[in-house]
Amino acid sequence: MAKKEEIPQTPETPTSTTPVETVQQLEPDKDARTMAMLCHLLAIFTSFLGPLIVWLIKKDQSPYVDKQGKEALNFQITVVIASFVAGLLTLVCIGFILLPAICVVDLIFCIMGCVAANKGQNYRYPVSLRFIK
Repeated sequence: MAKKEEIPQTPETPTSTTPVETVQQLEPDKDARTMAMLCHLLAIFTSFLGPLIVWLIKKDQSPYVDKQGKEALNFQITVVIASFVAGLLTLVCIGFILLPAICVVDLIFCIMGCVAANKGQNYRYPVSLRFIK
């Protein structure tokens, strides 16, 4: 039977972390959760401008805000494109049905994003084009 070689612990070898340390590394702090929630909330009132401003200011300070800001921004850009297309389709009367539907879907998904971000969960919009990665 072959004997297993033990790897000596050197400063370069990572040591094991306790579960509490792992959770603390993954869980965003209160400020990060608030800023991520603000990205989703401002999208309701300002379209893509609110998430863009918050994301540009806070993206380097927190990976959580960076990720959620990109999500909110990508979704709002998608909503703007869909609204533009629906506006064009008002010429053939389909847009009159699509525009209110887009507004309702935008409101619902933004509220769901706010709630998830406030809890510290990663929220991903189900219908979104990924322009910013």
